[in-house]
Amino acid sequence: MPEPTAEAAPAMDLPARVLEPGLEWRVIVRFSEIALKGRNKDWFMRVLRDNVERALSGLPVSKVTIRPNRCFVHLDDVRAWPEVRTRLRWVFGITNFSLALRTRPDLDALAEAFDILVPEPPASFCVRAQRGEKSFPLTTPEIERALGAAILRKHPMAVDLRNPELTFGVEIQREGAFAFVSHEEGPGGLPVGTSGRVAVLLSGGIDSPVAAYRLMQRGCQVVFVHFTSFPFTDPSSWEKSRELVKLLTRHQFASKLYACQFGYVQQRIVVTVPAELRIIAYRRMMLRVAEAIGRREGCEALGTGESLGQVGSQTLTNMATIDRAAELLVLRPLVAWSKSEITAEAQRIGTYDISIEPDMDCCQFLVPPRVSTHATLEQMEAVERELDVPGLVNLALAHTEVEEFRWPESAPSRS
Repeated sequence: MPEPTAEAAPAMDLPARVLEPGLEWRVIVRFSEIALKGRNKDWFMRVLRDNVERALSGLPVSKVTIRPNRCFVHLDDVRAWPEVRTRLRWVFGITNFSLALRTRPDLDALAEAFDILVPEPPASFCVRAQRGEKSFPLTTPEIERALGAAILRKHPMAVDLRNPELTFGVEIQREGAFAFVSHEEGPGGLPVGTSGRVAVLLSGGIDSPVAAYRLMQRGCQVVFVHFTSFPFTDPSSWEKSRELVKLLTRHQFASKLYACQFGYVQQRIVVTVPAELRIIAYRRMMLRVAEAIGRREGCEALGTGESLGQVGSQTLTNMATIDRAAELLVLRPLVAWSKSEITAEAQRIGTYDISIEPDMDCCQFLVPPRVSTHATLEQMEAVERELDVPGLVNLALAHTEVEEFRWPESAPSRS
């Protein structure tokens, strides 16, 4: 499913009766992975509820309630549904959701809801019901048969249980009866904020934004660290990183981007480290700088977009050698992905078009013609003894700027 943008939210021509006064609208938000949690399920649900509230801030939503297996958004103005739909598609932890009309828990009211939601009956339909409130007198199959018969008495249509043109959904819950005609897909995963904080090295290329997205999808709050060779090169990669963070912030509401002018460090490495080991030396130094930033931000791990064997510096030996420069755990969510798989995911989540814009990043500054594919820890420690490693880390931090991003602008800050 392509990632939507708020500016390009699909128009929705609401049926005329949907706008009638006095109707009660809810968005039923469903989640699956959270429902499998044990004693900490309530905490996961609270975080999801808070994230839904933040995503919908500034819209006509009076309340968001949650309980096991369901979250209910009280929508005061149904005309806001297209924007609500767009924003909920960005909230991790949501499996799917539906715009639903709340009615009395009886078949007559549900049949009337069909008339409101479906202005032109389709060629074929079926009724699918869920009975969460077990005190309701009919079983689920009985609800489907009786409600289907009531609708057919007024609207002659074909019944197709396998491939209907329209599925009329009904849920009988303790909050009331709800009728709907669509399921919108959510991004799944876990709510952001449930899995700790990770500092992700963001290059501006195709891979690292996807890695950040996947970590967010597993509940991580991401702090972004970008390395640029500006002012020795143009600032294009820095500008791209801003655009990428701005786009990804819609999944976690608040982000920090640390932009490190790494060229000052590269200048010192290039005069000391043999050419074939420079890329590994750069990467080890980047991890040290990212770790310093991560510890400042309370991060428990680092994240990169590396994929095993994709380029010469990303061999198993080199990755192991690079990792030893940091004490924090290094997460590589794309380590077993192919380039085509990563590219397809970047296109799906909306980062691809930004990532392919031409730039001059630090990996193109003072780069040797070849890189060692088997740089050992002993080799790197030997050449790094000629460097003032703590001094270079401090030099990099001294040339680091931080920028904060929020989405949506009306979202409240989380303490």
